[in-house]
Amino acid sequence: MALRREPASGNSLDSPVKQIQIEGLVVMKIIKHYQEEGQGSEVVQGVLLGLVVEDRLEITNCFPFPQHTEDDADFDEVQYQMEMMRSLRHVNIDHLHVGWYQSTFYGSFVSRALLDSQFSYQHAIEESVVLIYDPIKTAQGSLSLKAYRLTPKLMEICKEKDFSTEGLKKASVGYENMFEEVPIVIRNSHLINVLLWELEDKSTVADKHELLSLSSSSHLEKCLQMLMDRVDEMSQDIVKYNNYSRSLSKQQQQKHQYVQRRQQENAQRQSRGEPPLPEEDLTKLFKPPQAPPRMDSLLIAGQINTYSQTVKEFTSQNLGKLFMAEALQGQGS
Repeated sequence: MALRREPASGNSLDSPVKQIQIEGLVVMKIIKHYQEEGQGSEVVQGVLLGLVVEDRLEITNCFPFPQHTEDDADFDEVQYQMEMMRSLRHVNIDHLHVGWYQSTFYGSFVSRALLDSQFSYQHAIEESVVLIYDPIKTAQGSLSLKAYRLTPKLMEICKEKDFSTEGLKKASVGYENMFEEVPIVIRNSHLINVLLWELEDKSTVADKHELLSLSSSSHLEKCLQMLMDRVDEMSQDIVKYNNYSRSLSKQQQQKHQYVQRRQQENAQRQSRGEPPLPEEDLTKLFKPPQAPPRMDSLLIAGQINTYSQTVKEFTSQNLGKLFMAEALQGQGS
């Protein structure tokens, strides 16, 4: 359990974490982990270590999950984590578990696996967060590292395991309020800041102007392709739900007709002085069709929203570059 120091005012907070402070070394370790073991769409994951000070989560260290194949059936991840944290404690390094990190491929991280993992972490350790590192966007010139937590409403839904339409509607849970993003501040020591200044002075002019590159068609094309795939999945899910609604409506009509027929037969039997027919359990005669899970639809909608935001950010940056290039070309001519 993460060490948490209560605020001086003593007031309870709506959310235990309002801000995340990450050591620059942790960011470098996450990037290095992906560069060494991540290939294309392959996801790399690891554990975050640190402590909680009032409403600020300080992430001071991390270590990766090792890659293992089906042949390593006897590998125990929990035992591996415990041994790593025990070793860090022996050398006086922060060893308190505060969350986990994961890489993403073109922003495709909103999934059932991430939801289940973050629920397990957040249920066991209230302050847990998940860091999402996007190497594709980082390669475009800006570090993409975001922290997410499950909202309290979604935590309650996951605890009750009620993912039906009525349960989600009652809890007012939609794709826009499934995850909450926590602001990140990257902290470096003074020596590291000095080193960064020296490295920047030594960098070549060509490297400094890579951000002005206008070639972006492949990245944008891939984002749009993945967005179209998610829209197709949403369309198929809507068709399944419409079929379920029609089946349910048809069954309700059949049940209503059966009850009316039964009432008419009992009325005729009563007029002939005969006893009424025994009552039957309608739930056994008319088994309701199984409702499709709605959580999958929410996750698809959330992923579509993430792709849309990525495309919006990317196109806005490119439009700025194009307008700037047009202005420079006009001045040159």
